[in-house]
Amino acid sequence: MPRPTAAFFDLDKTIIAKSSTLAFSREFQAGGLISRRAMLRSAYAQFVFFTGGADHDQMDKMRAFMSQLCAGWDVATVREIVTDTLANIVEPLVYDEAVTLIQEHRAAGRDIVIVSASGAEVVEPIGQLLGADRVVATRMEIVDGKYTGNIDYYAYAEEKARAIEHLADTIGYDLAESFAYSDSVTDVHMLEVVGHPFAVNPDKELRRIATTQEWPILSFVRPVALRRHIPVPPAKPTLAALAVGGAVAAGGVIWANRKRRGPDA
Repeated sequence: MPRPTAAFFDLDKTIIAKSSTLAFSREFQAGGLISRRAMLRSAYAQFVFFTGGADHDQMDKMRAFMSQLCAGWDVATVREIVTDTLANIVEPLVYDEAVTLIQEHRAAGRDIVIVSASGAEVVEPIGQLLGADRVVATRMEIVDGKYTGNIDYYAYAEEKARAIEHLADTIGYDLAESFAYSDSVTDVHMLEVVGHPFAVNPDKELRRIATTQEWPILSFVRPVALRRHIPVPPAKPTLAALAVGGAVAAGGVIWANRKRRGPDA
């Protein structure tokens, strides 16, 4: 019997045309969740991210700034709100090319797995909308039913590759016959563990590596309404979930830095 295979997708700028972490600055400001200054900082970070010129120090500062946004939020309430909100926020940002590719992989019998540094509260509902079989995402620390603002698990860089290898060990995926897609050089490790890596809208460094390694380079340019492909239930615009969705991935650098410094840091 042949072993099962999978197609692993990054989320931001691979399936979605923006950073899911930073897409909601206007909603934050409109609801009084952040100041106008914070909104402008988020908009600037989105610009840097989109143009592929993100400086690590700039992104670290932005993530540190946003990491505590969701501290104290009730988990059950947030999850309910996310269900009502995400389709309205994400639907116009989905790349037509990505949705078509997902459908082609599914038709070929491959599992669809989204692997993202964004928070599970956001990534899991997006995965459901897209019909993903599994999701790997950042997980927030929860104490007494509320978010603390800290990170339990950060799905970033080498950790994405480790998560994919763990799925292969658990489910039996044949990684040599599996596919992976990402836009960022931070996902090189994720691309290297499969037999069919693809660079999608790559940043400068990933484009260089992909060219050197002779990996195919794809250009996704058509954000469309998801309902063109998949029936999407009506969404209720709500602000609370947006704050959590934007903050969870932003806090990840703190978790990663703590892991590097050791448990006593």
